[in-house]
Amino acid sequence: MTAAEGLLAGQVALVTGASGGIGRGIALRFARAGAAVAVHHRTGSAAADEVVAEARDLGVEAVALRADLTDEDACGRLVREAAEWGRGLGLRHGAGSAGGAGLTALVNNAGVQPTQALPGMSLADWKAVVDTNLSSVFACTQAAAEVMSAGGGGSVTHIASIEATHPAPLHAHYSAAKAAVVMHARSAALEYGPHGIRVNTVSPGLIDREGLAEAWPEGVRRWQQAVPTGRLGRPEDVGDACVFLASPLASWVTGHDLVVDGGVSARPTW
Repeated sequence: MTAAEGLLAGQVALVTGASGGIGRGIALRFARAGAAVAVHHRTGSAAADEVVAEARDLGVEAVALRADLTDEDACGRLVREAAEWGRGLGLRHGAGSAGGAGLTALVNNAGVQPTQALPGMSLADWKAVVDTNLSSVFACTQAAAEVMSAGGGGSVTHIASIEATHPAPLHAHYSAAKAAVVMHARSAALEYGPHGIRVNTVSPGLIDREGLAEAWPEGVRRWQQAVPTGRLGRPEDVGDACVFLASPLASWVTGHDLVVDGGVSARPTW
């Protein structure tokens, strides 16, 4: 049992990009906290089904939903499908219950992180990152806010990055998109707040994944030397932050960027 168990009972959450990595960790943390979870994927249907099975083993309802989030219409359709599924569950108990809206929480996690130098980067290269990492956040949030407004409110959490304020070489398109994601959340917090919708961001540092140490040994070594807590992050660390922001414990938290980086941002750069 964890301290968060039951914290999100009665909630229905949609997590984008949830078939693996950070998204999987977020979805399963929501499930462990008692929320029903819609697991979005674009191409990883088998992996998404595995996450659904794990969530159900934790005693909650879960479903896998497919959509290409570079398509605005697909973003709206995904949110509507998640809300319709949530309404069908009839969850009406607990704080922030789904009630008639069918959706109480959205986590905009889907994104890409290619590396490319600015010289020679084409507009198509730029847009491929921005459309996935930023435009999808705009479209999914807009659709979710419409649903949540009709149901009395909810929470939206964007997964940003510490690169929003600490850019890395070869990540200009990624860093710019993530900086815009943080500002979108602050703007959305202002405009959607009167409708009972809170909007925040979580900015992770380096999150471990299978094969990372072998693929980028020098980067992992430098991170471990720099981070005060002495380790890489885990998907569950990001998931716990998202659970908090979706919970009643954060009922007066909106427009905030919650940095989850083991303290590396506090390290002096001189």
